[in-house]
Amino acid sequence: MNDILYTLKDIFSIFGFLIRIAGFVLIGLGLGRFFLDAYPKSNWQLQMALALGFFGLLIALTVFSSPGSAGAFALGAGIALFNAKKRDTDATLLDEVTKKK
Repeated sequence: MNDILYTLKDIFSIFGFLIRIAGFVLIGLGLGRFFLDAYPKSNWQLQMALALGFFGLLIALTVFSSPGSAGAFALGAGIALFNAKKRDTDATLLDEVTKKK
């Protein structure tokens, strides 16, 4: 009977770790997207607050969270960064096509 309970506990632990990783990826993606959208439109005081808050959160996650969770957060933020770069590139290509017409 105890073997089944230990196995069940291990299975729930694995599911918990997977959900934690998915959650941190989504949080990183959301905060990274918010940071990249709000940063260019704001004045320098808000830019400084956004940068300090974002990197402070990244440092706090690195210190107080597991390495997998911090890596998942960084992965989500990186995906947001590459997605924003791609969106800017697509917008400039669309502008060039409309200028030619």
